[in-house]
Amino acid sequence: MKKHQIIPACSLIFILLFYNEAMGVNLAIFGLLFIGLICYFFQDRFTERSHLILVVTSVLSCLAFAWYGDFPSFLALSMSILFLHFRTQDPELKIIQIFPLVFLNAFATLGRVFMFSQWLPEQKIHNNFAKKLVAYVVIPLIFLAVFFTAYSFGSEHFSSLLTDYTLDLNLFELIVLGVLGFYISFSFWNYWVPEICYEKNQLLDNEFNNISEIKNQQTFSFLDLDFERKSGEITLVLLNFMLLVFIITYNYEQFFETVEASKLSSATHERVNAVIFSIIMAVGVILFYFKGGFNFDKKAAPLKKLAKIWIALNGVLIVSTIIKNSEYVSFFGLTYKRLGVYAFLILAVMGLIFTFLKISRQKTNAYLFNQMVWCFYGTILLCSFVNWGNLITNYNISVNKGVEPRFLRSLHFNDESRNAYFSTLNIGGEGQGYLEENRVEDHKNDPFLSKALYYEFVNTK
Repeated sequence: MKKHQIIPACSLIFILLFYNEAMGVNLAIFGLLFIGLICYFFQDRFTERSHLILVVTSVLSCLAFAWYGDFPSFLALSMSILFLHFRTQDPELKIIQIFPLVFLNAFATLGRVFMFSQWLPEQKIHNNFAKKLVAYVVIPLIFLAVFFTAYSFGSEHFSSLLTDYTLDLNLFELIVLGVLGFYISFSFWNYWVPEICYEKNQLLDNEFNNISEIKNQQTFSFLDLDFERKSGEITLVLLNFMLLVFIITYNYEQFFETVEASKLSSATHERVNAVIFSIIMAVGVILFYFKGGFNFDKKAAPLKKLAKIWIALNGVLIVSTIIKNSEYVSFFGLTYKRLGVYAFLILAVMGLIFTFLKISRQKTNAYLFNQMVWCFYGTILLCSFVNWGNLITNYNISVNKGVEPRFLRSLHFNDESRNAYFSTLNIGGEGQGYLEENRVEDHKNDPFLSKALYYEFVNTK
């Protein structure tokens, strides 16, 4: 791959796609261009099924952004293409490293762009480049400018060739887009991976490499393994007992005490926050005790059983919270936040499952984080593909909950379902309903590259 050619080319395409345009189909096209170039330049590295899966998900996320043009689809597009590029460029590195590398390169690019030897071919700098530039460009342009000036004094029609029209270009926008396009292209095609990432990559492996050393590794220098093991057992017994008491009181308050409808929202939020804290701490406790030697310690069987009970009890807590959130939905209908609670709880379940597998299969702590990165990525993909606004609208209308006009208008991509419901209530045609109708028409009138294709298929009649 010739970086000195691909970077300016992508920068020019970026300008052509985004000049005088809002973000829309153009970003999807730009993303598809990057995917195509990755597949072309690194086709010899497509040796695993994960590469092909990432190509498919990247293309789908680009199409999702072209359709919706919202933040979830933008996030899915960005993550998909970055994951694909990272997996083909540096397949030996764990995918979790992409997050600090993106942050690091966001600043490193500002300085690395001036390290010309890293991305410009050296032979062109030293192969009479300056002589050719002067001989073939500078000198001819100087003579052209001098003689054009001289001839302009002798003929008004000749001078009018350059003076009788103005170039309709927004120079400031052109410069900004050029700089931004070059910055994105340079950061993407010439990103920097510090040597420490390769040196420490083994710390992110899913398997333990030095089992014999880990078996005798102590967490605290003043405690030998027997005391540390017994301390873990006592800790988990106490935590299991406390969590069991909490689950009993938690469920009693949820299902047996009467809560006023006006206080149901705050009560649900408080309980969800408590569950979030509990799950984070639960995983943290497991990672603390099973970071090394206890994974292979034959005397740690009781500790492992207590840890699995701790995981199971947290699973019960999550199920109770799902039921409570469902009760909340039955009272007031769906919202984005309530769907977000379901998404978090599902991720929490996945986290507990992988924590259980980590203990059972004697995996490293990094195993949990490596797996959760892919779970998070899958969640983002799902969020970008599904029309949640329309789903919320249809569900709320069917159960006649959460159907206030202002709320339904605040949802995205639900225009047809919302307007059909409003028509049954004689809402619309004037006032706010009429303005909402115009909003769709405004989107329909956007230039093609700035469109969200969803609005092209909305029936406004």
